[in-house]
Amino acid sequence: PVIPCVVSEWSVWSGCAEPCKTTYRVRRRHIIQEPRNGGEACPPLEERAGCVEYWTQQGTECKQSLIPALITTGGFGKARKKRAAADGNERAGYCVEFQLVAITPGCLQSHHSYTHWMQYLREGHTVCVECQHPALDSRSLHCYGDGSGSKKNQLLHWQAVGNPRCKGTWKRIRQLDTCSCPSVHSFLFI
Repeated sequence: PVIPCVVSEWSVWSGCAEPCKTTYRVRRRHIIQEPRNGGEACPPLEERAGCVEYWTQQGTECKQSLIPALITTGGFGKARKKRAAADGNERAGYCVEFQLVAITPGCLQSHHSYTHWMQYLREGHTVCVECQHPALDSRSLHCYGDGSGSKKNQLLHWQAVGNPRCKGTWKRIRQLDTCSCPSVHSFLFI
């Protein structure tokens, strides 16, 4: 008789192959019964998926340049400042200028009112992103994804909050201690 291949269920996903890098994770299955007499061949026994681990094997946090920046419209910052209970202990924020290198088409495909700001994201433009309380981490004094510690001209990743299909890459130009961002190209770390 014709006997098809029979494989096990998939294993659980492994951890990332390496910490602090964009790498992969793996899951496997094994052959329970080999095919015989012209039976259906075995399917792939291994699958890989993209993976990023933000902690080293020693339990310390990876360099910030690895972490994608989460951004929203700069107008959100004005509302956030009004909502925040100012207790006087808040650290002063800063701004970072980036040059947009690549943008996914998803940035232009969303028509919700809360995503209109994404239309100002254009490849080649310089944007200004503000780091302010509460996104400003009190220990590192930085916002995640701000590119501090990155190499010159290193491509860094960002993602727009409110539209997971809107993301891209940029290069850090410089950090500004006082923010004077133009309103159209002004964004905010989350």
